[in-house]
Amino acid sequence: MTEEGRYNFRAAAVVGFIVGVVDILIAARFLGKLLGASAQSAFVSFIYTVSGPLVAPFQGIFGNGGSKANSFETADLVAIIVYAVIGWG
Repeated sequence: MTEEGRYNFRAAAVVGFIVGVVDILIAARFLGKLLGASAQSAFVSFIYTVSGPLVAPFQGIFGNGGSKANSFETADLVAIIVYAVIGWG
């Protein structure tokens, strides 16, 4: 088999795992914001801190609806879709 025809399944598995972790973190952020989770909680603060830089490039694409306590963050959904497509491709 030629070198061009080989598919590195291990690399694909690692990329899939990383994309899965990123998507789970962003989904947890989305649910936390939607349900109004307190940022004073250590776990919620950790999720927001880790996922913040991952969502930052997508902030401002769409306006956010809802109040400060419960907000529907469209940037989170866009980030989940973009990272999933990048990992898939």
